[in-house]
Amino acid sequence: MKNIIKLNQKNLAEISKEIPTPTYNRSQLKTGIVHVGIGGFHRAHEAFYTDQLLQDESITDWGICGVALLDFDTKIYNTLKEQDGLYTLIIKELDGTHTKRVIGAITDYLFAPENPGKVIEKMASPDVKIISLTITEGGYNYNEATQEFDFSNPLIQHDLKNPQAPKTIFGYLTQALKLRKERGLKGCTIQSCDNIQGNGHMAKRMLMSYVQTAEPELTDWIETNVSFPNAMVDRITPATSALDIETLKQTSGIDDAWPVVCEPFKQWVIEDDFIAGRPAWETVGAQFVKDVVPYEKMKLSLLNAGHSVLGILGALYGYSTIDEAASNADISSFLRIYMGNEVTPTLGDLEGVNLKNYKFSLIQRFGNTYIKDQIERICSQSSAKIPIFILPTVYKQLEQKGSINHAAFIIAAFAIYSLGQNEFGTQLIIKDAMEAELNEKAIASQNNPTAFLELESIFGTLKNDETFVKAYNEAYLNIVQNGIEKSVKDINSNVLNDI
Repeated sequence: MKNIIKLNQKNLAEISKEIPTPTYNRSQLKTGIVHVGIGGFHRAHEAFYTDQLLQDESITDWGICGVALLDFDTKIYNTLKEQDGLYTLIIKELDGTHTKRVIGAITDYLFAPENPGKVIEKMASPDVKIISLTITEGGYNYNEATQEFDFSNPLIQHDLKNPQAPKTIFGYLTQALKLRKERGLKGCTIQSCDNIQGNGHMAKRMLMSYVQTAEPELTDWIETNVSFPNAMVDRITPATSALDIETLKQTSGIDDAWPVVCEPFKQWVIEDDFIAGRPAWETVGAQFVKDVVPYEKMKLSLLNAGHSVLGILGALYGYSTIDEAASNADISSFLRIYMGNEVTPTLGDLEGVNLKNYKFSLIQRFGNTYIKDQIERICSQSSAKIPIFILPTVYKQLEQKGSINHAAFIIAAFAIYSLGQNEFGTQLIIKDAMEAELNEKAIASQNNPTAFLELESIFGTLKNDETFVKAYNEAYLNIVQNGIEKSVKDINSNVLNDI
């Protein structure tokens, strides 16, 4: 067994004998980026790209300060603090080999609940040119029913009353931008890295809604001095397991309390709209474009929706990982039909993209047996994901009078999933901000299936569309009467087209 070395700055030279480590002088880096939400995806994506860029030691302006925003982020904050911001990225290749390296781009880290003022000051620093976000789809505080900012959220009410001790991203950004204005500093770029179509537009719209109530005199300054580029982000990053941590120790002798595992594929397509300058991420594989909408629509509607399809169906089948669901022939056929017959007609012309190849690559990526992405993770916060990943396809297909049968089936399966157990009696661990409401409507749906569609913050007015309701009811009753496996076979039958 190898000697075990704790991952931290002073041990980097020794660790570099085992795996690649940062070659640049981390102590010389200025913090040019504040990133809110330092979970696995950020560390496999933006921080990875930035680390690659920093290998050019002449670049010193783009160190990252990671901000842990929420109380339950204590563990990741403490881990990064103890490891001097360092962590191991483990890329699980399709052939089962692991490519490992230590990432050093995160040079500072703050725990917002402990010291809100320090986070606000850091965001207002003149060195900071970009504030980037991975706050999840639900973090934008968008109500699907009203299509507006949700001021009824108790955390938003708290921030309005306690501007110097905020709890939400909107409170922090508002106070930081206010300081920039008062101090005569330049503005900055707010860069969403979340899975939302038009994520930059959404970030701006939600922030401006809050600012117009909290600090209305700040609105004109933000319009002139802050940019909000849209971006499409892509890299499957499952939750780190205890086995991943132990395997790293055994194979490389590195004691890393929270390494990040991910697939080899990565993509980052960004609108080139950075008001205060930006890193040259294009030199390490990112793509800057004038219009990111076609790329993000394709990714959200195919990859992210595909994950939800595999997650919800896989949970009802009794699977625990995405690759298990993807390897089931009937579930795989369901996904292919959904992508080919229902999603593809909504995408229009994607210049420069081979859509058929992209869809085939997704099937391969979902089936990577070494990733072991947990279905529980993929299904978490589905109430925020479904309106973004699946419902736009439904609305467009209804408008075009196209097929919505497979999409309706997924919503019906989601209603049954929300009961909290599958048909084999296995309890499902549901992690969702709307867990109680979902369960209440799921129970009511046992007598009246359409009761589930009354959740307007998720489904808007979909309950009023006769075509969708008919397809949804048929799918729901089929699953209840015949079980999930036979129902999936039934809906797939007689459908010739797929990807």
